[in-house]
Amino acid sequence: MNRLKEKYLNEIVPSLTSKYNYKTVMEVPKLEKVVINIGVGDATTNSKLLEAAVKELELISGQKPVITKAKKSIAGFKLREGQSIGCKVTLRGENMFNFIDKLISIGLPRVRDFRGVSPKAFDGRGNYTLGIKEQLIFSEIEYDNVVKVRGMDIVFVTTAKSNEEAYDLLNELGVPFRK
Repeated sequence: MNRLKEKYLNEIVPSLTSKYNYKTVMEVPKLEKVVINIGVGDATTNSKLLEAAVKELELISGQKPVITKAKKSIAGFKLREGQSIGCKVTLRGENMFNFIDKLISIGLPRVRDFRGVSPKAFDGRGNYTLGIKEQLIFSEIEYDNVVKVRGMDIVFVTTAKSNEEAYDLLNELGVPFRK
């Protein structure tokens, strides 16, 4: 069993239960999934960039990404409906815990001038979004093979009912929030 999952079951569940006075274990907020999204706006002119992003996301997550397509045509961006403009991957279960562990212990400490992630990026329903400026913070990505440095969005989807509960859950999992 994963280190983080064990910590969740043995330490976080009892501490959140006592803090929020939950009646059953099922009320305790848990991580449902983690969605990693890379937007490749330049894919409209060069399809090789999208292929590179898909390969990198597969290396980082250990899962095959899904290619996302444009929902609407936007003339200003030279974008047509149905055109491939990015890729995303949804992690659940074991893969999710492995990725979060890797992100917290290896990825985030490698960010330049890192002072912690913003505690203000919650959406009001207990979900947290984290933006990363470059994919090079992950150890699987080799600098020489990078076609273009690009960022990604990482969304933590929890079953928490409020931002406060989600903050406590992620904080106890080890997400380094800015003080």
